[in-house]
Amino acid sequence: MKRDAETLSFRCLTLGVLLLAVLCPAALSAPAPPPAASPSQVQFGGQCAEALAEGQHVQTNCAVTWTDKDGKSYCFATEAAKKTFLENPTANLQKARDFIAAGSTESTEKAMQSFTSSDAEAVVKEQIETTSKANNGVFPLEDPLNGAQLKLLFDAIDFTRTIDGYGFFPSVKFHDQADAKKNYLIDFWVVPVQGALKVQEIRIYKEPVQAEGNWVTTARSPIPWWWIPASEHPGHMANKRGWEVMSAVEQGALNEAAKNNGVFKLKDDKTGKVLDLEFVDTHQPIRQLDENGHYFACTDFRAVGTKDQIYDIDFWVSDKDGTMTIEQTRVHKVPELKDGKWLQVPRYEWKDLGTSHVVP
Repeated sequence: MKRDAETLSFRCLTLGVLLLAVLCPAALSAPAPPPAASPSQVQFGGQCAEALAEGQHVQTNCAVTWTDKDGKSYCFATEAAKKTFLENPTANLQKARDFIAAGSTESTEKAMQSFTSSDAEAVVKEQIETTSKANNGVFPLEDPLNGAQLKLLFDAIDFTRTIDGYGFFPSVKFHDQADAKKNYLIDFWVVPVQGALKVQEIRIYKEPVQAEGNWVTTARSPIPWWWIPASEHPGHMANKRGWEVMSAVEQGALNEAAKNNGVFKLKDDKTGKVLDLEFVDTHQPIRQLDENGHYFACTDFRAVGTKDQIYDIDFWVSDKDGTMTIEQTRVHKVPELKDGKWLQVPRYEWKDLGTSHVVP
């Protein structure tokens, strides 16, 4: 009886294998698919990275993944979505991050109430100190534009922007280890996570660019998204802050320069001459002219092809339905050569502008 039962079992198993081979021959030769990645081990909670880059929330089982050079894994709904994403992974990843950030403003804004900008600065300083200590005093940072491995030395925190619903953004001064004249301004994005502040991302805001043998620190294009006022989910803001005015001015200058091969062209309202300029920096503080959404920002531009011919350009900015718009641009100070030095000579004084006050 035992032998008969074993024979019957063997025949049944053989028949099953034969049927499987006829109905699905690939099943016998194809290896078993790898287990799907756990959502807790991947970025974005297992959502499709390509869908996020396109502004959609699509949850996946993480059967299709991609791992970047830093060891971070991302999930995709389909192989086609993965292929599209990898056509430009850097840009698509940033789009996905921006979309995620815009969608979590309400919870982030509430969590931010437990912290201050000083708390965020302390977190950034601690990370810089810890990282530098582990790298012989150098803060290493990869430049995402060209892959260069920067070796930076910490100088100081310049200032910190607080954007309700998004987090804290300390801007930190560094200089190159090999050349102290090569200065960087690095933005740290700090957000509350499970009751503690964490550095979410690090971006280069200003970089050294060589002009006539000298290193000049200029804003990088494209500038980090947090310099552009959020339009879809701005969070609660009782008053416009200085960083928003700065953002409108600097983005406007960069957009205008992009039309002319990097040259900002401005017609001098007094002489009628068209000036060829390069953006240098925005002065702080930003001033509010009245209570009706009118602001004033003062900037420095360098005459193209020169080293020290600096124009002081004033921008008037208005808040229109939540959007900062440049209303007027005027030349405030012009460079004049006196005793062998280029000095800025004012066209008008502050008293000509009426009352104003500083905005944070």
